[in-house]
Amino acid sequence: MKTNKFLKIVLGLMVTFAIVSCVQDDDYSVPSSMGNEENTALNNLLATGTEVSMAELKQMYLTEPDPGDNAAVLIETNIYVKGYVSSSDKTGNFFKEFFIQDSPSNPTIAIKVILNEVDTYNQFNFGREVYVSLKDLYVGEERIENGVITIGGGTETDQYGTTVTSLGTIQTNSHVFRSTVTEEIVPLNLTFSQINASHVGLFVQVDNAEFADNLIGKRYFDPSQDFDTKRTLQSCEGFSYSTFQLETSSFASFRDELLPIKNGSIAAVVNKTYDGSGLVLALNTTDDVMFNNDRCTPLDINDFTVVAEEDFESAVNNTNLDFPGWTNFAEAGGWVWREKTFSGNGYTEFSTYNSGDAVNIAWLVTPGIDMSGLDNVFVNFEAAQHHLESPDNTLEIFVSTDFDGSDVLGATWEQVSANLPSQANSWYEFVDSGLIDISAYSGTVYVAFKVTGSGTDTTLDGAYQIDNYKVLAN
Repeated sequence: MKTNKFLKIVLGLMVTFAIVSCVQDDDYSVPSSMGNEENTALNNLLATGTEVSMAELKQMYLTEPDPGDNAAVLIETNIYVKGYVSSSDKTGNFFKEFFIQDSPSNPTIAIKVILNEVDTYNQFNFGREVYVSLKDLYVGEERIENGVITIGGGTETDQYGTTVTSLGTIQTNSHVFRSTVTEEIVPLNLTFSQINASHVGLFVQVDNAEFADNLIGKRYFDPSQDFDTKRTLQSCEGFSYSTFQLETSSFASFRDELLPIKNGSIAAVVNKTYDGSGLVLALNTTDDVMFNNDRCTPLDINDFTVVAEEDFESAVNNTNLDFPGWTNFAEAGGWVWREKTFSGNGYTEFSTYNSGDAVNIAWLVTPGIDMSGLDNVFVNFEAAQHHLESPDNTLEIFVSTDFDGSDVLGATWEQVSANLPSQANSWYEFVDSGLIDISAYSGTVYVAFKVTGSGTDTTLDGAYQIDNYKVLAN
């Protein structure tokens, strides 16, 4: 009797251990029976389905069946999308959702998956390679016009349109599959001023960041609020601070932690507020807040001298730009940069609208900047866009030290980062580029503005405008 009882206890403990191991195996390095079934389903999907990019999937909602009708789209073909998990609900700052981005490093796009499960980090852990079988699922928005394109399992209609609803447990098990791969997610390094709507769902990192001065002694969550608290982050960018909002859920396990008072790097997921009205950052964990440096101080413009500038006030409206020292060159197509005026303000613009050329590429190169005797040299300008419909209709900024003043394509050009207008900006809204540091270059430096578009593809016939170019040094 005692032996039988002992055996029952041992067997019971073994079963309990097996169940607990199956549920809590966050790493999933040893497949369970459920994992083997999942692997079989994934292999079948890869053998029979067709992969589509996240950009293609988003376009299915944005263009079909009727653009602007806010109706979620049912996927009826055997297609799938692949991504890497960029968010984690381990600390409770995300709820019944996760984002996947298109690459573990240098990502360009992400999409949201909503499901009726909590603690999804146990299964869809940070960095996990995930495949979503899209047939019989929906793509749309969880809340109308919040701009966050989402994969869901059903739809719900109200007076504003048809939204997607969460995947049920059976749908999740039959449509969302993990591979055995968990990649290291390398945050996309940006400044606050560079973050825009195209980055929603991406895991990003901002350096030289800190919480605003008036938040010293505050915590991540304000107990007087019900759901979410926004805290202002700031970063020294040139002569002023750029700012961004960090949003923390009332359910976050770190809600009562004090905000760090120093400066450093913060890595988080770009998200939107509940109503979609603004962009925010959302932490996976406060381990990604590394503020160990002294607080920053913006540069003092009084310490700098303007060594070159062009405000385009002498522009002759609707003529090809021919300012002294500037090079106006068409790499593809027949159109070049134009001089423009509006309401007494002069600027330069490149538009491909009605050019008749399938491809238009135009360069505008500044006069040379003699770096002799200059320290701490920065380029600054303002840029705007109108009728921009695609991220492929680009404005890029380059620097060269071997341009001979005429042969644009024969020079060596290095692309530099700047805050540039995007579809998220209003038409004709001039955006400050921030300070582009060219101090490391020597000799004579040239700056180039390059636009790529099309005069026949209506999604690529937008325009870019440049104004108030200047070079500052001390």
